[in-house]
Amino acid sequence: MLRYLPFLLVLALWIYSFIDCLNTPEEEVRGLPKVVWVIVILLFGEVLVGPIAWLVAGKVGRGPTRGVTPSEWHSDRRPQYVAPDDNPEFLNSLKAEPAPSKNVKDEALLKDWEADLRRREEELRRREAGEESES
Repeated sequence: MLRYLPFLLVLALWIYSFIDCLNTPEEEVRGLPKVVWVIVILLFGEVLVGPIAWLVAGKVGRGPTRGVTPSEWHSDRRPQYVAPDDNPEFLNSLKAEPAPSKNVKDEALLKDWEADLRRREEELRRREAGEESES
């Protein structure tokens, strides 16, 4: 099994370089045209000259983007959230709502629930009184 490892590593580097070359935009390729780099990678991939040449000389190296670690990189791109009580848009939307009509609806609903509750309590008392008188 160990004797296949060098072959698999060469194959992996070959495939990686080929796909990387195909996915790299034309303006980031240096030295030769992109088509020539693909041919070089395919022709000289077995001896590792093509893939290593692509990785060393064919692709424009990019430096780290602003943050050094992934967490720093992501912290620059996170949306900034504001608490509702600090958000003026949210506070203005509360003022814009017609509060009296909402309160009137809520109070009417509450009165209906209270009336229903009183009716059920009264019905329950009558049943209990009726059961006691029958016993």
